[in-house]
Amino acid sequence: MGIKEQIDRLLLAEHYDPFQVLGVHFSDNDKDSAVIRCFQPHARSVSLLIDGKTIPMERVRSEGIFEATIDRGTVTDENLDPYTYQYKITYNDGVEKTINDPYRFMPILSEEDRFLFNFGTNYELYDHIGAHPGMYSQIRGTIFRVWAPSATRVSVLGNFNGWDGRVHPMRSLGSSGIWELFLPGIGEDEIYKFEIRTTRGDILEKSDPFQFFGEHRPKTASVVRYLDHYQWHDRDWQQSKKEANPYENAMTIYELHPGSWQRDPSNPERFLTFRELADRLIPYVKKLGFTHIELMPVMEHPLDESWGYQITGPFSMTSRYGVPEDFMHFVDSCHLEGLGVILDWVPAHFPKDSHSLARFDGTALFEHEDPRKGAHPEWGTFIYNYGRKEVSNFLIANALFWIDKYHIDGLRVDAVASMLYLDYSRKEGEWLPNQHGGRENLEAIEFIKHLNSVVYERHPGTLMIAEESTSFYGVSKPADQGGLGFGFKWNMGWMNDILAYFEKDCFYRRFHHNSLTFSIMYAFSENFILPLSHDEVVHGKRSLIDKMPGDLWQKFANLRLLYLTMWMHPGKKLLFMGGEFGQWREWNCKQSLDFHLLHENDHHKAMLHFFHELNTLYKSNASLWELDFSPDGFQWMDLEDRENSIISYARFAKNRDDHLVCLLNFTPQTFYNYKIGLPSGSNYEQVFCSDQSRFGGSNAADRTIYRTIDEPYAQAQFHANVTVPPLAGIVLKPC
Repeated sequence: MGIKEQIDRLLLAEHYDPFQVLGVHFSDNDKDSAVIRCFQPHARSVSLLIDGKTIPMERVRSEGIFEATIDRGTVTDENLDPYTYQYKITYNDGVEKTINDPYRFMPILSEEDRFLFNFGTNYELYDHIGAHPGMYSQIRGTIFRVWAPSATRVSVLGNFNGWDGRVHPMRSLGSSGIWELFLPGIGEDEIYKFEIRTTRGDILEKSDPFQFFGEHRPKTASVVRYLDHYQWHDRDWQQSKKEANPYENAMTIYELHPGSWQRDPSNPERFLTFRELADRLIPYVKKLGFTHIELMPVMEHPLDESWGYQITGPFSMTSRYGVPEDFMHFVDSCHLEGLGVILDWVPAHFPKDSHSLARFDGTALFEHEDPRKGAHPEWGTFIYNYGRKEVSNFLIANALFWIDKYHIDGLRVDAVASMLYLDYSRKEGEWLPNQHGGRENLEAIEFIKHLNSVVYERHPGTLMIAEESTSFYGVSKPADQGGLGFGFKWNMGWMNDILAYFEKDCFYRRFHHNSLTFSIMYAFSENFILPLSHDEVVHGKRSLIDKMPGDLWQKFANLRLLYLTMWMHPGKKLLFMGGEFGQWREWNCKQSLDFHLLHENDHHKAMLHFFHELNTLYKSNASLWELDFSPDGFQWMDLEDRENSIISYARFAKNRDDHLVCLLNFTPQTFYNYKIGLPSGSNYEQVFCSDQSRFGGSNAADRTIYRTIDEPYAQAQFHANVTVPPLAGIVLKPC
């Protein structure tokens, strides 16, 4: 193809390699000269600045092609990479500007990085793809890269070129599918997009899949951002995390939506920034005694009502809550106060918004072409193509990104069940079986194992948590032992059973006693976290306090009993915000929590006090967490008293002398001289009771020290006689 034809293609914005036309070109016919060519469609005139000279460039095409022919000796072999020249441009509006030529630079991304990406193992991909401000060959600017293998042309768009896709077309890096362009003079806070021409000739405007920051909704442009400004102060935390064993330590997680925990009191429409949340939220959570904060997705998303689960910018902190450094400050502040930070992470699906990942280069690039594999009918979203190595690499690098750049301590992986099964939420005929004819998504399973293996290899102290609701084998078993490799799994079975039980009138609970006891049958089959999450207090399900039966006093007594039941049960704990003080209203992502209730009603204040003391009891007794995942840490004292709806059991630390005995009464009746089984002949002291008056209870339990009787009872070798308070639990410790 001759130069005229190539220029024609460039002017039509169809050229896949603009470097063949623009920049410095040597003539095969004239060995003594070189042509420097630029395309400036908005310029009145252009001059070439080289070797201390100003050379007017000739407009050779009316559309804005300018050329200058110079002595080849001016661009000697010593400075071929890059050629040291600039353009002085006078634009049509009279503005003058001097720029470096983007088309004088050689390719920057190494062949090794390209190969590893296509192979699916470039785990620091976020350091290479996207927009990266910095210096190249002593010139400041930003390197733009994007993966669009089926595009016929890709350009960078921004205010710096009038959003004209003809001005800054990118260079194709061959079979890698990556496009690259270094734009001198472009720095932080510039907004940009990619313009993509598809094989059908359609023109798409896309946000950067690797953007580190984006415009505030409803705008959708990406923002050039550098993420290494922040000075971290959590070295001690990071070191202690490497040495800690999360399975044998206390873990109570406070789950929250950062946009509705609190809002600006003077302007309820305004979200608090993460710096403001650090000042208000961290002292609150620490005082309550939680060990971790779990944030619903903080990645960029267009729709508030999606709560962050329909993500358009997986590498981008949402602009709703400030800038990236604000979030870094929040995480850093949590660590300095001894709180871990867990992020909800969403690799199961992505939305169909046209500016984002959907049909990114005109093809099903990140998703499957066939909607029977590539779309979620329930959520109206696309499913990632886990079998495509570049997509798998994209997701694994994204998980590592939040751990690396933001020092996140754990990822709670959303909707794992939807990833594992090809027929998830689909009717017959709406899904395709795997190569063996089964319903398991083999590609997703392999991706999950790969993900967890890489995360634990690179960041051993990370908490990888699966929200998985089926009986899939080995979710929290190591991948090399046939499991999925997660560290923990949400116990959705326990959650469904216990909430269904507590919603029942107390009189009928005797007929559903198995709901209290069945969970122990499988409690040690996985590393479980017991969740009472946001999903249980929305969409007509009512708040936790409003689920409880009875009058006002009984509702609060039931809620305290629910929490004590949960905290005494084997497994780590998670509670969604608002539950700690008994919010009446369902959660609404558009409103702050009803903290005013703490000043209007003693019941709510007492509930908050109860939570503080419950977490204090929990953290100070190794028997409640040291053997969470071993049957050695649990023993029934009496599981058969269904007539009275009472259960009792013991929890043990590794040292069996260190144990607690818990008795739970799920009726409003007080029982006197009730026999409670005990595992040892020691006398026992009552160390906690959910019926104490300071919690809003009746204070029916009349003693704190109990003499043990050397006589078997139920499943125990010893017993004592106790007063059992109504809708309450007592916790005993040998003394």
